[in-house]
Amino acid sequence: MPQLRRASIIPRSRSATDQAETALLEQYTGLVRLAYLTLPAAFTRHRRVLLAHSAVQRALPGRRAAVVPAPRVPDGGVDPASDALRVRILRTALSVAHRPAGWPAALPPPRVLLPRLPVVWGLRLFPRSGGAEELALVRALSGASAAARGAFVLRHVDGLDADRAAALLAAAGVPRAEAAVQESVGLDAEAGPAAAALLRSQEFDACSVQTRPTDLPRRARRTRAALAAGAVAVVAAAALLAPDSAPSEEAAGGDVPVRTAFGAGDLTRAEPGAWADTSRVDFTAWPARGDRTGDTVLLDRALAAWAVPSDSVRVTRTSDTAADPPARAPQLLFAGDVDDRAVVLLSDGERLARYTAPDGDDRAGLALARVDDADVTTAAAVVLNRGDGSARYLAAPWITDASTRDLLRPDAPGRPLDVSDDGVTDAVPVAPADGCARRPVLQLRSSPRIVEDHAFLLADLGGLSPVHLTYTPLPGHGTPPPRQPREATGSQALLAWARTACRLQPWRGGAVRAVNAWDFAEQRLPQDAGRAVWSCVRASTWRGPGDVALLLRTPDAATEPAHLVGRARATAACSRFGQHVVADTRWRAPDGRWYLLAAGSRAVTRIEASGAVTGSRTGRTLAVRAPERGAVRVAARLDTGERLPEVAPGRP
Repeated sequence: MPQLRRASIIPRSRSATDQAETALLEQYTGLVRLAYLTLPAAFTRHRRVLLAHSAVQRALPGRRAAVVPAPRVPDGGVDPASDALRVRILRTALSVAHRPAGWPAALPPPRVLLPRLPVVWGLRLFPRSGGAEELALVRALSGASAAARGAFVLRHVDGLDADRAAALLAAAGVPRAEAAVQESVGLDAEAGPAAAALLRSQEFDACSVQTRPTDLPRRARRTRAALAAGAVAVVAAAALLAPDSAPSEEAAGGDVPVRTAFGAGDLTRAEPGAWADTSRVDFTAWPARGDRTGDTVLLDRALAAWAVPSDSVRVTRTSDTAADPPARAPQLLFAGDVDDRAVVLLSDGERLARYTAPDGDDRAGLALARVDDADVTTAAAVVLNRGDGSARYLAAPWITDASTRDLLRPDAPGRPLDVSDDGVTDAVPVAPADGCARRPVLQLRSSPRIVEDHAFLLADLGGLSPVHLTYTPLPGHGTPPPRQPREATGSQALLAWARTACRLQPWRGGAVRAVNAWDFAEQRLPQDAGRAVWSCVRASTWRGPGDVALLLRTPDAATEPAHLVGRARATAACSRFGQHVVADTRWRAPDGRWYLLAAGSRAVTRIEASGAVTGSRTGRTLAVRAPERGAVRVAARLDTGERLPEVAPGRP
């Protein structure tokens, strides 16, 4: 990025302050939109609306002027007052998601206390809902970083070029501003040429909002609770002074339910047919099912276990899943007996909570998992119970057909799976914790009322919700650019996953949302040993970052797991933000000689090797004689001239 002169662009004068105030009032809607979209996507829309207005209203300069990039030339068409306001707003919005120095990485960032105004009591504010295009953009933005969302707005709404947007982000404290701008460019494919129009729609306008009352019964309870708080404090103090006093250990799991902020009567329930009449096909469209949805005692115990879990409740959660109680009344998805044990499934819009009642000597259980961006596939099933090498699932109401198949046997047809009227499946075998004798998966089909001819695969990796498996075929094999992952139900996808399935084991229990197997290159092996296929398998987590495994499928082992040639953690490689890849490995030819093999994705034009092996070749593949051991560094050149290092230089 060109070097820009940095200076204080708002003098400490009354005229400059008036100029900034005028700019704020004239551009108020756009500035609020910038703050609203930059704020963490995990916040509720009500909270983001208030924080966005607060960030804009506190953006007027005080005694300390903001230091932001100055225009390249005095008459360069840049409004200094507007730029200074944008920097302050971005800095405030970005700071909300930051952890203070020394804050534990395992804990969510603390809430930043912004000025108290504006304050809204008794109402919830949220922008009006948009159409399908706006919803797709919302999902794309929620998966991007806050800085990238800010850059996206600066480019498409404020009309700034990439250099100017990066300069403003850097002035707001973004450490890698250019990378954030490049990430925002990757969002352009989701919005297309209508990005600016979509961002100006009502879905993203935090100044034109709808209002709804807050939870009226909960407000009444909180008022009564506040009046009783003093008496409770006195009783608690007296209990602490009593020598024989002890807390009850059976409150959340035994026969005495705990009083919490929510009771069974507060639970929300979706209408049975809501899934067919909404553009948001996820857990919010699940109706309450099961034969114990009216059992208030059971539901109160489940809510108590989530709100205040005692020692008698075994709590498990996936990584980066908050364990705090729900902030609003949860939605009831299921309550019933599964294998002679009561199970309650709840959702607060961002997490699933599965409560399992105690059984004999076994304690009650509470399992929590993130599902904050679920869709028609990732919200298609939930594990209700596991045991004896099998599991029962609760299928989404839009699932019309279910079967099981073994990924290791791609030619074997799927076996029909019985599903009860309440959506509970028969017991399904699960993959063993060790070995790779079988890899059973669910094959489900969505109702034509929401999408035609849509079948997909889900694999149980030990989480509360199964993992969506997809496949991206080799370029030039009937795949028009841009390449998009497709469902892994076709013959070509099943053959690829038969060699890939055994490499899923390291991701068990890792809060994985989806796994895509991308065949990015095909290579003719030396000595006419056939053709090999290079694959990048990416496991995307609910949190956002993903891990990749680089695999090589050789023809001499058609039924064996693919060779693992590299791994990388927390990387954008092999995603829509990392569409270029090059990898390498040693390979032993049939006559015993060793070769260095390397291959790159579609945009690679040249591959170079250095170190123990020196060589280069124009094209997307490289095969040169090499010693069995010795450090080798491989890099590629893209059609843009950019140098691309290998994804996993450390080897598996």
